[in-house]
Amino acid sequence: MDHKQRTTGTKNKRSCMNKIKRENISIVLLEPRIPENIGAVVRAMNNMDMRRLILVSPINCDSTRILRTATVHSRDIIEEMQIYDDLRTALGPFHYVVGTTARIGVSRPAMTNPRTLARSLIPISRQNKIAILFGPEDRGLSNEHLKYCHTITRIPTFEFSSLNLAQAVMIICYEVFLAGSVQEEGSMPRLANNFELEGMYDHLNSVLIRIGFLNPQNPERWMLNIRRFLSRYHLRAGEARLIRGICRQIDWYAGQIDRWREKEK
Repeated sequence: MDHKQRTTGTKNKRSCMNKIKRENISIVLLEPRIPENIGAVVRAMNNMDMRRLILVSPINCDSTRILRTATVHSRDIIEEMQIYDDLRTALGPFHYVVGTTARIGVSRPAMTNPRTLARSLIPISRQNKIAILFGPEDRGLSNEHLKYCHTITRIPTFEFSSLNLAQAVMIICYEVFLAGSVQEEGSMPRLANNFELEGMYDHLNSVLIRIGFLNPQNPERWMLNIRRFLSRYHLRAGEARLIRGICRQIDWYAGQIDRWREKEK
């Protein structure tokens, strides 16, 4: 192989690495109610070369009805889709979670449009697993669901903001597909996955209640603010462990104070 051929090969390899890795992106449907909607989602995913589908607590998962709206070419997506009973477990392996919603509220994470979102996923997707979460057809994602998300995206519409589930999935997948043709330098390192993050947040919650920072009657309100703050920084696994180490030290110190108070009585 001459120098020109080696250079071209290296360039092509680098070009592939600079694009979005769609194989690291999963579509997650929470409590889908209608099998035909699941099938339409599968069809949209297949159109945009998205292969990974996860269902969480589906109300009806009739495969015959799913196949009615999915094409025969989409059968592999259906055969390989994963089903979970609860959202926390389903999102556990993922390093970055995107929520989709039509609602706007101050207690929700940072919001972006689908095109900007897709571009931002390029460096994240190279070394991290990404979940794009869609809520139930009749009510969408609640704040309780969105607490697991690093960011959320909202599809701009003219007036009526509610979209059919498959329409929403198609728009997001289309933007991710377009981002696949964009080349950007750089790569984000492996982030803490949701198992690691939720363990950290549980630890923070218990310690902050113990030292009186959180009201034990309603800790979730302040914990949401803490989640929003920390989610801006794309925490790595080591950083999540560091925060848990701080929590353990605070817990130990609080225990020392409790024992000292007991001796003083």
